[in-house]
Amino acid sequence: METCTCHIPVDTGFEVPPKASRMLSPENTLVNIRGVQVGGPEIIVMAGPCAIENSEQIAETAIAVKSAGAKILRGGAFKPRSSPYKFQGLGEEGLQMLSYISRKNGIPFVTEVMDTRQVELLSGYADMLQVGSRNMQNFPLLKEVGMCRKPVLLKRGMMSTIEEFLLAAEYILVQGNDQVILCERGIRTFETATRNTLDLNAVPMLKQLTHLPVVVDPSHGTGVKSIIPAMAKAAIAAGADGLIMEVHYKPEEALCDGQQSLNPHEFNEMMVDLRKVAAAVDRFIV
Repeated sequence: METCTCHIPVDTGFEVPPKASRMLSPENTLVNIRGVQVGGPEIIVMAGPCAIENSEQIAETAIAVKSAGAKILRGGAFKPRSSPYKFQGLGEEGLQMLSYISRKNGIPFVTEVMDTRQVELLSGYADMLQVGSRNMQNFPLLKEVGMCRKPVLLKRGMMSTIEEFLLAAEYILVQGNDQVILCERGIRTFETATRNTLDLNAVPMLKQLTHLPVVVDPSHGTGVKSIIPAMAKAAIAAGADGLIMEVHYKPEEALCDGQQSLNPHEFNEMMVDLRKVAAAVDRFIV
């Protein structure tokens, strides 16, 4: 197996791993999620609740986000939480709800995988697997999702450098799975006014260094609902290929992340503005 790395003509201070490197693969990679392509001129928006709570919630939210222009539904069936006493998701029951609503409404979906033992189960349902920030350097999990051949949304670790992020993606790529999307979701800094610090520097930097698509999560990146639209617009202006964000039909009743979830009306209004920004940078949102 080829193990050399190559130097990129950007002063990063590190070498980019070969399979992720734009120098070795100059053309943009297009990731196909059940007919939806991420990495092309269209900016793809993924939206939905933090966690699946019941069938009404996911059904109503799916209809709302699709009608507003989202192309991929997001939702957690297995939820990693900082506290073991908080809602952990519905497990396979939630996965079945998500899969049914996805097929009924003709919108592919992404959901998080937390453990190597879940990969086979989730691969039977999901159109794309998300590896969350807590698991960015869970190398056995990265290898497993690399072997399963499903598209993978890889989130940046909350205290990880861009170099570490690219090396994590390389673990998936070396297994033969080139369908990888990188997601900037905020890093932990000294700032306490927001949940995380959304590192939009990472977007143009990653676009220079790698051929993989780059999306941004302004929900986790800020944790503050009122500034999510502004950061979503900024992400598009910075060159992001897509956005992933939390939308709940009743955020005030959400079992997790309600404070950073847009309601359907807010999401629809934001999408109108995002189309204008996309057009300004020669991209588009259908």
